[in-house]
Amino acid sequence: MINTLQQYDHAVAFCKDIFEKKMKDYGSSWRILRISSITDQIFIKAQRIRSIEEKGTQRVDDGIREEFAGIINYAVIACIQIELGVGIKPDISTSQALKLFEKYIKQARNLMENKNHDYDEAWRKMRISSMTDFILMKLLRIKQIEDNGGETLISEGIEANYCDIINYAVFALIMMEKN
Repeated sequence: MINTLQQYDHAVAFCKDIFEKKMKDYGSSWRILRISSITDQIFIKAQRIRSIEEKGTQRVDDGIREEFAGIINYAVIACIQIELGVGIKPDISTSQALKLFEKYIKQARNLMENKNHDYDEAWRKMRISSMTDFILMKLLRIKQIEDNGGETLISEGIEANYCDIINYAVFALIMMEKN
């Protein structure tokens, strides 16, 4: 598990660097996004990954690695939006956003540690393409929950699904490092 935690932190550091640079370039312009728009943005990124995986080629420069990082960062943004509510303008500083980023990454990492214990790191035997599919499935679940007004009868809520998405995308980044 020590190796997993180090690999997890290394993958997240890559994402955090991008998040921080985008905050400097654009500020917190994402604060105006509704949760459903963030879900759709992540869906677009995951669908692009799947398309590249299936076609074996791409025409846009951003690689799969950067798309998985974008999925992680937007999933964190979704968690922040759930906590703060949708803003009407960019209203948080880079330092505030980074603190919230750390909070939700820590929450996802803790979930990963607990699930990793129970599932005995089964993700290491998965294909990256399966992780892509699981992310897409989680997004479809989130869309259904959103369509149900955020209500669930027996299932985990939206935030838990975003944490799972973060973890599957981190696992994909770790697996990409191996190859």
